[in-house]
Amino acid sequence: QVQLVESGGGLVQPGGSRRLSCAASGSIFSIANMGWYRQAPGKQRELVATTIGGGGTNYADAVKGRFTIFRDGAKNSVWLQMDSLKPEDTAVYLCNAVGYTALSSPFDVWGQGTQVTVSS
Repeated sequence: QVQLVESGGGLVQPGGSRRLSCAASGSIFSIANMGWYRQAPGKQRELVATTIGGGGTNYADAVKGRFTIFRDGAKNSVWLQMDSLKPEDTAVYLCNAVGYTALSSPFDVWGQGTQVTVSS
């Protein structure tokens, strides 16, 4: 069983910065994709940023130039550095990982989410 633990959410002022962390644990053989999504009240879950196993990254247009995703493959961890935050970035941020367990079973798991609130 693979689990994700997120941290780093909280209240931040507009224009401020915040870093989110996500660590995967369990019977992991490999992680192909690992990244962040968000869900604001009354809205659908949307992609924020993801890393691809080959080293690529993908960002939502709304966060390009402001957010940066980092991944440490050896530690099965990913971070999201969020700068120049805006009130519209307020949401629950969820970590997602896709890969294979040590028994070669595929997994696609989500963390419980961490709240980020951007407000003065």
